[in-house]
Amino acid sequence: DLEIHVAELRELARSAGVEIVDIVTQQRPRVDPKTVVGSGKLQDLVVRAFQQNVDLVIVDQDLTPTQARNLGERMELRVIDRTQLILDIFAQHATTRDGKLQVELAQLKYLLPRLAQRADVSLSRLEGGIGGRGPGETKLEVDRRRTRDRVTRLERELKKLGTQRQNRRRRRGRRDVPVLSIVGYTNAGKSTLLRALTQTDVYVADQMFATLDPVSRRLRFPREREVIITDTVGFIRDLPADLVTAFRATLEELSDASLLLHVVDASAPDCDRRMEAVRGVLDGIGLHAPALLVFNQIDKLEPGEGAALALRYRGVAVSALQRKGLGTLLERAEQMLWSADAPRSLLHDDLPPRLFEPT
Repeated sequence: DLEIHVAELRELARSAGVEIVDIVTQQRPRVDPKTVVGSGKLQDLVVRAFQQNVDLVIVDQDLTPTQARNLGERMELRVIDRTQLILDIFAQHATTRDGKLQVELAQLKYLLPRLAQRADVSLSRLEGGIGGRGPGETKLEVDRRRTRDRVTRLERELKKLGTQRQNRRRRRGRRDVPVLSIVGYTNAGKSTLLRALTQTDVYVADQMFATLDPVSRRLRFPREREVIITDTVGFIRDLPADLVTAFRATLEELSDASLLLHVVDASAPDCDRRMEAVRGVLDGIGLHAPALLVFNQIDKLEPGEGAALALRYRGVAVSALQRKGLGTLLERAEQMLWSADAPRSLLHDDLPPRLFEPT
């Protein structure tokens, strides 16, 4: 489990453009409330960082404001946690106005409780300030007020944009065109699958969260039936709560899906855990839609392993990169969408209990 977490942190760092020069781990009965790691390990970190000319330390868990401050002061380096790293990746990949506003909102909500640790309050508070604002405020109070005001404005603007999206979905619903939504763990190959199915130019990169803003395309089935197929932001374990909240409006687009294509990296050693992480996020936004498991990247497996996975979980096995299995995927999707003889949906609670309920 430790190796899997380290590998995922490596991938997150790479996606953020960070070069990793060393990895340090420690097993403790409990996390040190002040510095996360013990004093001896912290001293070791200080020496290693100095020797290797490190300018950034990433901790693979959420740090309290106090822990972040103490680590930064002891190491005399910038120290960030996993949430900050993910927020930075999101900030790099946001391209639409919605995406940028949602990322900024999440960043500000993360920052707000940490302002006290950053504030320079060495200047004494001016006495006699009229009211409690203006010249009578410390820098910390000014920063907090401005941040809260900005959060309020962002929430108001995002609510307005959410209403516009809802109206667009309502108009689309009146045309009675089914919607296929692609969901899954980050970097499972969702955008590659969208590109392969629609034969259109969609941004694809071997990075986590390469797709942040929803992308929609039209897809025509062999029998001249048409659907709208949408690619959405990828999920990850322990997705920061503020990110889920900020992107809730975007994720609510999934509520109109006639069918979810839950894309799974079949080659991942922890694919069960990744599927559970996706389920957790979707459960959190109250989404209980029909779903089809799509085991992607079978080109990385031994022959027959992908088919065995698909059989075990009643999904389909594909290689979006090599365009293998797409015909079977379309047949299953068409059957679930339109066939009166087949079950309307395959819900995740039909799968082995360890894995799934609704996605």
